[in-house]
Amino acid sequence: MNQMLQDTETKSSEIKPPELPADHTPPPLPPQHPRFAKPQRVAFVQSRWHRDVVMECQTAFLAEAEARHIPRAAIDIFEVPGSFEIPLHAQLLAKTRRYTAIVAAGLVVDGGIYRHEFVADTVIKALMDVQLRTEVPVFSAVLTPQQFHETEVHYDFFRRHFAIKGVEVAAACAETLLGLERLRGQVAAGIV
Repeated sequence: MNQMLQDTETKSSEIKPPELPADHTPPPLPPQHPRFAKPQRVAFVQSRWHRDVVMECQTAFLAEAEARHIPRAAIDIFEVPGSFEIPLHAQLLAKTRRYTAIVAAGLVVDGGIYRHEFVADTVIKALMDVQLRTEVPVFSAVLTPQQFHETEVHYDFFRRHFAIKGVEVAAACAETLLGLERLRGQVAAGIV
């Protein structure tokens, strides 16, 4: 019996773990995001114009927001005909005081260089006005490509681009809400 135990010990000590290449790095751990002290509620307002492209932003936003502790159930989705209609919806939603943040998503194209730049500029300025008037942060994923052709290549490119923007706008939203939560706590405590 002792001989069997010794044989087992010898054999198990002879087993070596597989060697890893010198340049092997372990896979990164998923990021640990801070949690909110209070529940958050977000309105996501998107245009229906080029909906299939803009939906990539929404999908990526929802996934990243969830990873950052804003549950899907705390995000309300609103659709408007085009980007030009987003600021009015954002303002009405902000005035309800139901939302701690509002996110806008749209794709402004066509109509010549002056028209689509005018629309995009007008939308961005109006969204800034909404957040300054209401003190509800408003985030923009309203994009204006310099050149957009209704080809599958451009659609594919902008779908991928909107997915990236969805992650970015979710990160900006969560980080801003955390910062405002801290700042408001400091103001209430008389620290600031």
